Amino acid sequence: MHIVICPWLALGHLLPCLDLAQRLASRGHRVSFVSTPRNISRLPSVRPAVAPLVAFVSLPLPRVDGLPDGAESTNDVPYEKFELHRKAFDGLASPFSEFLSSASADCIIVDHFHHWAAAAALEHKVPCAMLLLSSTHMIASNFIADRRPKYAESPAAAGQRRPPAAAPTFEVARRGLAHNKGSSGMSMPERTALTLSRCSLVVVRSCVEFEPETVPLLSTLRGKPVAFLGLMPPSPEGRREDGEDDTVRWLDAQPTKSIVYVALGSEVPLGVEQVHELALGLELTGTRFLWALRKPSGVSDADLLPAGFEERTRGRGVVATRWVPQMSILAHAAVGAFLTHCGWSSTIEGLMFGHPLIMLPISGDQGSNARLIESKNAGLQVPRNDGDGSFDREGVAAAIRAVAVEEESSRVFEANAKKLQEIVADMACHERYIDGLLQQLKSYNSTRIEAS
Repeated sequence: MHIVICPWLALGHLLPCLDLAQRLASRGHRVSFVSTPRNISRLPSVRPAVAPLVAFVSLPLPRVDGLPDGAESTNDVPYEKFELHRKAFDGLASPFSEFLSSASADCIIVDHFHHWAAAAALEHKVPCAMLLLSSTHMIASNFIADRRPKYAESPAAAGQRRPPAAAPTFEVARRGLAHNKGSSGMSMPERTALTLSRCSLVVVRSCVEFEPETVPLLSTLRGKPVAFLGLMPPSPEGRREDGEDDTVRWLDAQPTKSIVYVALGSEVPLGVEQVHELALGLELTGTRFLWALRKPSGVSDADLLPAGFEERTRGRGVVATRWVPQMSILAHAAVGAFLTHCGWSSTIEGLMFGHPLIMLPISGDQGSNARLIESKNAGLQVPRNDGDGSFDREGVAAAIRAVAVEEESSRVFEANAKKLQEIVADMACHERYIDGLLQQLKSYNSTRIEAS
């Protein structure tokens, strides 16, 4: 088959979609990966074995007044410019439709904001699948709140798993902002609903082995059948390794399981005040750490960290304000816990190596993911102010101590993370989900051919 993949313009979507493209190509299918020039240039190289079957289709992002030049990914755009980015994104509708008209595609897989790509699929009579790179817990919370998952009630089971907590007030308020139409004229939920109405199939990055309570509730979504991708854990051959990186060399000199790795994603940086509280929380615990820190815009190097912090933690902590090889770091024997924003990809990567999680969700589906992992007792959230989502150094230190320092509690978190590792690292299981998805896509294509 010839499969077209069109991901949302964010690194957290582009990278797993490129991974999916390579998995499909490894099975002999031709894949066209559609994005903008700068986003394509940022992607890691495709594995040589599948490179002949993966073609990149570059569609220039239209210019919009007020949007900085070269701002093609959400990573490039400050929050106040997001709507301008979406307006430019909608300008890709016509060139995408023109591409699809001559692509001879058998099916397309579009991210859930791509209502215009799904419309083009309808116009050109190409089967379309909508991709949700999220946990089913998050999807169930947003789409099927009337169908509650059943959790075990026995005391023995309760020690291992409990119902996820409700969303805090600040997160509910932030979700409400997503309903603003802004200058693009369409809210994010409206985009998803329109894409869903135009697709034939919904594809979700999860599996029943990892989410036994919610996956059975998601056989359909608003009347559309649902297929599962599995968790798509990174394969060793697909990693961007760099054993010569300074951070990896520093880890080589550290004791086994002594390091808390801190990385809060590339999309939404913390404000400088919260960066300081996180830093002082790390200092309070006295633990060793490696922190991949994205600088907030407009903050000088001198103001980024608390005065004297690096001197006081020298020898036991490293702060890197550049790209670091996350997979190499997580795979390193010196790392014992992962302080993460709980993006779905980062959550999967941390658990792939059996690391218990210290969780500091910032936006999007991250809060839902954190509550899911907390319900499995494989991690703990940093305490937050319910009203505004702020946190302080004492809360950071308490969460790190519970997960990575205190012997009794850390043993429980690590044991449960190891149980989840057995599921996440089961490559054969997740590859079977890819095979199942392909069978469904083939059936839709066969139906289309018969109808024509």
